[in-house]
Amino acid sequence: MFITSREKSIINLIVRTSGKHTVHSLSSFLDVSVRTVQRDLKSVEKILQQFDLELNRTANDGLFIDGKNEQIFKLIQNLTDVNTTDETPEERKLRLLITLLHEGPSFKKQVLANELKVSGVTLSSYLDDLADWMSKFSITLTRKRGVGVELVAEEANKRHALASYFLVYFYEELIENLYILQQGEELTEKILGYFSPRYLLEIDHLVNQKINKGQTRLADSDYIGLIVHICLTIQRTEHNFLLQKEYKAESESTSEFQLMATICEELNEKLAISITNSDIHFLTMILRGSKVQAADVVYYDSVLLGKLIKNVIQDVSSKLHVDLSDDFSLFQGLLAHMEPSIFRLKQQLELFNPLTEEIERKYPVLFMAVKKSLKNGFKDIDFPDDEIAFIVLHFGSALLMNEEKVMVNAVIVCPTGIGASKMLASRIQKELAEISSVEILSIKDFQTANLNEYDLVISTVRLPFTDVDYILVSPLLSEKDIGFIQNYLQNNLEKSTKEKQYFNPEHQPDVSPKNTGQDIKILLEEIKDVHSSINFILQNLQVYRKQHYGDRWEVLKEMVEQAEQDGLLTNSVIVMQQLMEREKKGGLGIPNTNMGLFHCRDESVQELIFQVSHLDRPVKIKGMHGQEMVVKNLLLMLAPENLSNREQEILSLISTSLIESDVAMMIFSSSNEAMIRKKLEEMFLDYLQNNLIKE
Repeated sequence: MFITSREKSIINLIVRTSGKHTVHSLSSFLDVSVRTVQRDLKSVEKILQQFDLELNRTANDGLFIDGKNEQIFKLIQNLTDVNTTDETPEERKLRLLITLLHEGPSFKKQVLANELKVSGVTLSSYLDDLADWMSKFSITLTRKRGVGVELVAEEANKRHALASYFLVYFYEELIENLYILQQGEELTEKILGYFSPRYLLEIDHLVNQKINKGQTRLADSDYIGLIVHICLTIQRTEHNFLLQKEYKAESESTSEFQLMATICEELNEKLAISITNSDIHFLTMILRGSKVQAADVVYYDSVLLGKLIKNVIQDVSSKLHVDLSDDFSLFQGLLAHMEPSIFRLKQQLELFNPLTEEIERKYPVLFMAVKKSLKNGFKDIDFPDDEIAFIVLHFGSALLMNEEKVMVNAVIVCPTGIGASKMLASRIQKELAEISSVEILSIKDFQTANLNEYDLVISTVRLPFTDVDYILVSPLLSEKDIGFIQNYLQNNLEKSTKEKQYFNPEHQPDVSPKNTGQDIKILLEEIKDVHSSINFILQNLQVYRKQHYGDRWEVLKEMVEQAEQDGLLTNSVIVMQQLMEREKKGGLGIPNTNMGLFHCRDESVQELIFQVSHLDRPVKIKGMHGQEMVVKNLLLMLAPENLSNREQEILSLISTSLIESDVAMMIFSSSNEAMIRKKLEEMFLDYLQNNLIKE
């Protein structure tokens, strides 16, 4: 029996305290992360199967071993005699995977067993697991008597498989090692037996400088994923494992490719390693699939996806008998999450969600509703359960956002993604009445934050800081986690109230008028934003009829220059550059219409602008579906760089209404200013009645 010392400790603890220990209490007891315990439990389950035993849970998630007493006694006897190792099965499988992908394509089984210091039976078990894993990436692993083990795969698939294995099983170890490197400590050995510390540090520095400090922000998991892929690409190329795939030259004009080319060029200078053009294309795909911007950056140009998401929200609402159709935060969060996710799915990039089973078990009805609605709404995309679980978190967050009372300021350090962190914040606000002011920070942002602003630090992973007092919880916040937080608050009440000037009950002033005043201020501010947004759109609306034009840019240039003359913007040249850059990122023609939506946000724009130009001659532009199409109506939407939530909501309302029905499409492509104005007025009135007035 091959077993690690930690796996042996877990089994002993569960046997001794049957049903008492949960995953979270084990993580606290053993001083490791929840994810590490969950990973070890999978190995424990395989060990128990050898003794005809099962690992089960009580109603309160307590762990116990189910089976005959004599088998449990036999297990304990074996554990007493067994010699433990500190290398986990996943670590051994990682070594095996690296060997298979770096020293192939064929191997003798005995040689592999000797290298890993395992028996032939254990090796076969490891090969079975890896064969299943690699099959997701179109990699074939065969075993033939007299021939040995053979691996058949394309280079791109090998890279995806190896990178995904690191991210799924060794994510926290990667975070910890990166943190150590960032602190200036030197690591002489390869990280996880593979990555060069020098390469990782240089890549981390460049990606942080070029991407995370620019307009693009990556979630922690995507940030680590991009670093892993870049380092893996460099090391594979360095060993002459080259990509065979050819890429289209026109994709080199995209901003993502240019950004990745700049990073690779600087890495080449610093590390003296040649990175091929195919490598840059490969990494550009990873960047496009991992981009997650802040939820308050509105994707008002995502006309098609926006409509589909609204349909899904309405469908889920009807299934659950709740109304989430006017929840802009939910719509905005889904839009930010699903754009890169759909790209990943279409590129067949592996997706992993460690919370899928727990989410499906705890929220079965919501999971089923979301799954069915996604199937109805997205006919051409097959969403795996891991992706559905992420989307469920967004809906779960929206359903839990109702009860809020501000008393204690908390911060959540959550690298699992926007949806999971929002879900955790909502659960905390609902389950703990004393906490409602909850901020969400990535690990990187947390390092530079002012910790004096927070009374409580909560994290979903073990943090690589020794001087920070925090509570480790599951992203789904179990009853045990709630108990830990309540105990902490009770034991640290003085710390929580130190800077807040709390009074004794007999001297405490009535704070309700203050809170009411604050609510009125917020409402008045929102009313002001909505009023100014609607007023600017209607006031600046222009419908032009352009004759004898064969170039869309001539028309748009005239419209932008006219807007500058009208005092609506201060620099028409920069705005035109922004519009051209936006077109390079993706098509702007709206499929199944004769309209193209050209838009940008820039600090030189003073007011919200929505205008239309009707052309007597059609022009060809690239559509949002990636194909060339013919349009006769150019729609121009311009906005200032900084927008409030309500202003973003108004813009999103316009863009999604363009294709809400055949009648709407006919009106916006009619070149009739009176009809377009009437449609906008009706839409805004409906918005005011159903959103602002209702709230």
